[in-house]
Amino acid sequence: MQFEIGPVIAAVRSAEEYAAALESGAETVFVVKSDLLSLREMLAEKRGKQVFVHADTCEGLGKDKVGLEVLSRLGADGVISTKNSLIAAAKGLGLGTVQRFFLIDSLSVQTAFESVSASRPDCAELMPGVLCKEIARFRARTQPFNVKIIAGGLIESKSDVIAALSAGADAVSVGRQELWYI
Repeated sequence: MQFEIGPVIAAVRSAEEYAAALESGAETVFVVKSDLLSLREMLAEKRGKQVFVHADTCEGLGKDKVGLEVLSRLGADGVISTKNSLIAAAKGLGLGTVQRFFLIDSLSVQTAFESVSASRPDCAELMPGVLCKEIARFRARTQPFNVKIIAGGLIESKSDVIAALSAGADAVSVGRQELWYI
């Protein structure tokens, strides 16, 4: 399937958020939490939006080819999944595919690359999108507990170290030896 994505995709977790997304300027909607009964009603009205359903988190949906056929018949334009097998099955049904990856360290990056080269999704969603902001939020919420915060994973440069420390981390764990001396 060929599809266009705009710079902002509305990620929704409820029918109310879905309704708001239909009113927004976003061309694509990711339904990241749903159930099969609610999904039928939601997909009945798309207002020209492309709608992708996170198959891994849709309650009541079989996590197999038949489940994907159900999504297609309900009107989903595509699926989101972390699983190579679901991405391949969705592609076989002509659905758009977004494979989601949680990048926490260099090994997860390599694994994501290997998955993309094997499953060939239309899009790869890399998460988290913004970590420094979360460090700052976590710092604020845990202040009463006097917890030290260590940022780790995917730290590749001095600027990454500085960004994490500036966001509120007390320390940064790094595997790159050249960063052990800064």
